[in-house]
Amino acid sequence: MEKQLITLLIKLAAAASIASILARSSRFLNLLLREERNLAERLQLSGGISAFCAAGSSVRIFTQSYAAADMCLEGSLLAGIIGGYVSGLITGVLCSIPAMLAGEYLSMPLYAAIGVLGGLVRDLANDPDEVWRFSPFFDLSLYRLIRYPAHRRRSLYQMAGLLTILLAELMRYTLLSLFGPGLLFTLYTPRSGWADAAVFVAAIFTVSIPVRIWGSARNERLLENKERLLVEAKLHALSAQINPHFLFNTLNTVGSLIRTNPDKARKVVYQLSSILRRLLRNTENFTPLREELSFINDYLNIEMTRFGDKLKFVQEIEESTLDCQIPAMLLQPLIENSIKHGLSPKLEGGTVRLESRYERRPEGLRLLLSVADDGIGIDDTRLESILEQPGIGVSNVNERLLVLFGANYRLSVTSQLGEGTRTTIELPA
Repeated sequence: MEKQLITLLIKLAAAASIASILARSSRFLNLLLREERNLAERLQLSGGISAFCAAGSSVRIFTQSYAAADMCLEGSLLAGIIGGYVSGLITGVLCSIPAMLAGEYLSMPLYAAIGVLGGLVRDLANDPDEVWRFSPFFDLSLYRLIRYPAHRRRSLYQMAGLLTILLAELMRYTLLSLFGPGLLFTLYTPRSGWADAAVFVAAIFTVSIPVRIWGSARNERLLENKERLLVEAKLHALSAQINPHFLFNTLNTVGSLIRTNPDKARKVVYQLSSILRRLLRNTENFTPLREELSFINDYLNIEMTRFGDKLKFVQEIEESTLDCQIPAMLLQPLIENSIKHGLSPKLEGGTVRLESRYERRPEGLRLLLSVADDGIGIDDTRLESILEQPGIGVSNVNERLLVLFGANYRLSVTSQLGEGTRTTIELPA
């Protein structure tokens, strides 16, 4: 009896180890994330589970030892619960091949039937996620059934899953009683009493442990995906604040030119349509600096139509930085800020200067971008809180950089009244 209990404990440890190995496979984990799978994906799921089960059965047969390695019954049931009838049936057939070759002819029909039984358990779930909430503790399910009537269906499903595992093990026990041990592998021993009961308990945990391990890995991956989607949604929301703002300003410019200079208004409309086409085509969060500069030139052509000779633009761009990837629409709102708040109130206009260069820092190569103007400047009170002010411009750019880079960036704004403002961004190259 003691030897049998040790074998069962080793079997549980092996089940946990195999489940952990499979959970580290990105391909297998992606299969677990899908609730609806095509035939090819069901075959892949079956292949992953049956490969380990068949290997364990082979080890047991050829070494005439290591009985704990044989988990074909549990693997077939598990494949059916997770992947449905097809996965359970195929897993039952594949993992029984070594046993069939060794003369255990009842293995294939038994494991195939148990795989189909697992598919039936999956169909009983009202919610596909119920499969991953499976608990091996019958008393806990019974307590929830009594304590939380609103969740009665969930508790009943958990209890049905436990009874199904016991039924599968009972089917093996019945075949053993009818045909003897030669046609089927079991861990039962004649007249062993409590040790046979332990086999039933071990079967419950051998199925439930992989379910819990894979369920945890699946939840972690789903959480990562949700966090990524949340970040993308936030980036899109922040970007959406920029594009309409620029559009409205440009339309105001067109409106002021329609009566006084229709030809210029028509030219601005053409330039605006070119910019909008670029915005619609660009769905990426990052773009090469070269493309960002091209966009800025189109934008400034529109602004220069409005301001004429009062607006000048100077670029000091290191050639080596042109292919560096930067967040899309990063510089345009800063240049727009310089024109709108720095140069517009200044009667004689002024100059916007854009610079880019690489600098070597202890943490690695960094890209420095700078937008400066010689406008009216910003007073100290407003400058202290400029990054926290909600709205469009510097605070929007800061939010986007925070989402994309976390703490791995720097954005600073310096200004002197009457002399101008400089915004500097430092990014990993």
